[in-house]
This record gives sequence, structure tokens and C-alpha cells, in this order.
Amino acid sequence: MTSAQTEGLIAMLTVFAMLVLLILPSVIGIVHDKRVDRQIRKAREYRTAHGVTRTV
Repeated sequence: MTSAQTEGLIAMLTVFAMLVLLILPSVIGIVHDKRVDRQIRKAREYRTAHGVTRTV
């Protein structure tokens, strides 16, 4: 592997790492939102199945 190829590989890996760092927070947020939505859906199903009324 020549010096130019090594530099090209390092540059490509650096760009890929930066892309991952930019996308990672969005992916974590999406996963978190889906988990919260699932919890809300389960709570709503439980309330309707057991006749629980809303308390204030």
C-alpha cells in the first residue's frame, strides 16, 4: 500500500467516523421516542382493559 493510498484510507475513515458521530444522536432519539410511544400504548391498553379512569 502506497503512501497516497494510506492517506486516502485515513481520510475516508475520518469522514465516515464524522458521519457516524453526526447521525448517532438522531438514531438514539428515534429509538427513545419509539420506546416511549410503546410504553404509552401499553398504558392506554391497560387502562381501557381494566376500566381505570384518569385521576387528576
